[in-house]
Amino acid sequence: MTTTKPSTRRTDAAPHVVRIIGGQWRRTRLPVADKPGLRPTPDRVRETLFNWLGQDLRGWRCVDAFSGTGALGLEAASREAADVLLVEQDAALAANLRALKDRLKADAVRVQRGDGIAALRAQAAGSIDLALLDPPFGANLFSEALAAAAPAVRSGGWVYLEAPALADEAEVRALGLIPYRHLKAGAVHAHLLQRAPA
Repeated sequence: MTTTKPSTRRTDAAPHVVRIIGGQWRRTRLPVADKPGLRPTPDRVRETLFNWLGQDLRGWRCVDAFSGTGALGLEAASREAADVLLVEQDAALAANLRALKDRLKADAVRVQRGDGIAALRAQAAGSIDLALLDPPFGANLFSEALAAAAPAVRSGGWVYLEAPALADEAEVRALGLIPYRHLKAGAVHAHLLQRAPA
């Protein structure tokens, strides 16, 4: 697993705005609500992630299971993903996501209010190309989210996980996932995992 460090550090204070890095909505600013535990993935970390994945996600099916600001899922949609499901439990944040979808005329984006892990479990086996997992750090949902995402991802597909610690490689491999890339930004570990080819 390759480890890199971006040049910027994540701080405890969330920004009030993040922006889409690439694709058709490049430079679009996304508001960040002042809510406890809401930590949008920093611009530089998202830029690194989508450099790893490649810039063109044309035809991909993606699930952003803990959407918050929608930054991860909307970044995928901006890069031509065919279907992006944004799942958010908080009613106000889900309403914000619907407003963003309408503002961007993002036909490939669907917004679902509800539990991200349940939404992952509801996906057909091997039906998605990319699962984006950035669960609330205080909820300790990392293992459960990975276990729900792994079967839903196609062979050779991807799982992105943000967590406060390096993921346990044995646990990851037991789920049929292969560590591919990792970076540490401040107190956050960002992992890109690949579903083992069949």
